[in-house]
Formats: sequence, C-alpha cells, structure tokens
Amino acid sequence: MTIHLPHGAYEPRTAPLDLAPGGSPLASRTVFSAAHVVADPFVDVSPDGPAAIDWDATLAFRRHLWSHGLGVAEAMDTAQRGMGLDWAGGAELIRRSSAEAKAVGGRIACGVGTDQLTGPATLAEVRAAYEEQLALVEGNGAQAILMASRALAAVAEGPEDYAETYAHLLRQATEPVVLHWLGPMFDPALEGYWGSSDLDAATDTFLKIIAEHPDKVDGIKISLLDAAREIDVRRRLPSGVRCYTGDDFNYPELIAGDDRGFSHALLGIFDPLGPLAAHAVRVLDTGDTQGFRDLLDPTVELSRHLFQAPTRFYKTGVVLLAWLAGHQDHFTMVGGLQSARSLPHLAKAYELADRLGLFPDPELAESRMRALLTVQGGTR
Repeated sequence: MTIHLPHGAYEPRTAPLDLAPGGSPLASRTVFSAAHVVADPFVDVSPDGPAAIDWDATLAFRRHLWSHGLGVAEAMDTAQRGMGLDWAGGAELIRRSSAEAKAVGGRIACGVGTDQLTGPATLAEVRAAYEEQLALVEGNGAQAILMASRALAAVAEGPEDYAETYAHLLRQATEPVVLHWLGPMFDPALEGYWGSSDLDAATDTFLKIIAEHPDKVDGIKISLLDAAREIDVRRRLPSGVRCYTGDDFNYPELIAGDDRGFSHALLGIFDPLGPLAAHAVRVLDTGDTQGFRDLLDPTVELSRHLFQAPTRFYKTGVVLLAWLAGHQDHFTMVGGLQSARSLPHLAKAYELADRLGLFPDPELAESRMRALLTVQGGTR
C-alpha cells in the first residue's frame, strides 16, 4: 500500500533482509556500534532536567547488537552525552551496560569525559574529572575511550596543555585506551581541539601524544568526516595502534582499506545498521572485499542523510529508526531531542532505511511512520 510522504508517494517493501542473530565472530576487523539510549516517556521531566531512561529497553538494544557479534561503544555522543544525558545518567549507563556485557559475553568500551564539570574549570579540575570517569569505567571492567572534552577545549591555551593532560591520563590507565577525536561538526564546542584550528597542526599534536605512549593506546577513533585525513593519520600510527573509523560518510571504503592498511570501526551509523554491518564484515572476513562493498555502499545515502548538517542532531534519526524497527515502543528522546529534525527529514530517513530492508517488520514500520505523519503533519 502506498504511503504519502512529504516528498512524494512511496511503495514500502514487504520483506526485510534475512539477518538473523548469531554467526561466526567478526575476525578481520574490530567493530563497535555506538549505541543510543531509550528514554522513559512516562516520567515527567523537562528537556534540561536529568535524563529519564527506560533501562530495560536500553539494555535490550545492547543485547541486540551483541547478538550480531558487534561490540558496543557505550555512553558516547550517540547516547546523547552532553545533549540530554548528564554524567549521573552516563555513569549509571556505564555500570548497567558493563554488567550486562559480562552477563552475555559482549564486548564493551565506554566513554570517559569531563561532563560532570558544569562551569568554567581549571586544567587540574579537568584532569580530576577525567580521572574520576576513567576509574569508573575501568572499575566496571570496560575498556576506556578517552573522549574529547569541552572543558579542556575551553581552558587549554595550546598544544602543550593537551599533551600534558593526555600524558597524565594515559599513565593512569591500567589498560590500553581508545583516543577519540570528535570534530566540531559533531560538537561546535570542540573547535580547535589539540590546540589548533589548523588540522595539520592538530594532527601533528595528536600523533605526537600517541607516539610517546604507544603501549597505552589501543587505537584512535577519528570523527572528522574527512576520509583523506583519516587515511593519512592511519598510515602514520605506530605499529599495533588501531585506527577506528568514526567517519559516517565514508566508512565502507575506509573499513575495506587499501594495500597500505585499513580502518576498524566505531560508528554511530552502526546503531541502525548493526545486523547488516555485521553481515558485511563476515563477508569481508572471507576476503571478498567487493561483496563487502556491495552490501555497505548502498547504506551510505542513508548515513549521509542522518548525519547531514547540523550533524550533532543525527541521534534523532537513529532513534526514529530504532522505533520503526521495533526496538522500542515510542519516539521520545532524552532532552526532547525528537524535535531536532523536521518531518520531511524523518520521512526521508524512513524511506531510505526501508529501501535497504532494515526493518524486521516492514508493516510495523509503515504503520508507525503513518502515525508519525498524522501526529506531526496532520492531513493534506
């Protein structure tokens, strides 16, 4: 049956892709999906109040990702850190997800930041905030991802302040960590990170920190939406330090790699693409690079749509697709972020995802999209 979307009539598909859980462990690439949180819509909270989370649905979604062989990158920007999820909620998320990972044998890495700081801070206070979160993550048995810090970006006076802060944290870490470079397109407050708005200078500082502590760095996650820069950085890493692509525009080519190397993955787009992404990597595991590209290349249009500027609002589309796919019962987000994208944007996301066969129950997805069109758009 035709559904009338803001941009025109669309005939939904009737059968999803056959992407059952299970399968062999992913072998040729280490793959994390950054995961969203499910809000509790029945708690009376304001957009700027503490997040109300449906813990059962949130953990069930992580079990879904683990069941397909993916790792979970927890309490990252996809989980709305700094955009609806405060540190108290993030800490509880880390504790609960880490316990769940142990229970089911899933791989987990968690974001370490400084978001408990709510005002101007000194470098010493930034370092202490990082230390507090690092201790929590490692104390719960998860790998640490050292996230970019708004507080550090605000107080640092140059590359030396970044180098000293990260050197101290790396010395504190008990296990190798992932360093995260999140570009200003994801968070404008991170402009000039690593001490310079010149990306070449920032890259040199970033790589110098890694080169001085290679035994404490498992890998780096680059989220700059710049494939050429990621490849350049990847080729300059010390031996044994992984590059995890965070490029939601160019991930198929970066994961496939070239004759000089490849990227592993830590991606927000693998939240809605999880089963398909895992299947594609298993194809890549057999040495079939073209088969891998044939599966993932068609998903780039959806990803670029979800992550279009203002990129930081991509979470809205991610949660929409989780609702349409039946992973949660509502389209409500912490911080009221369900209102951050227009109805035409959401409708296009539905169509692109449906064309890919991402919805396990296409009829459910269609009925929910119709309900959203009625509530947000009325009749025309």
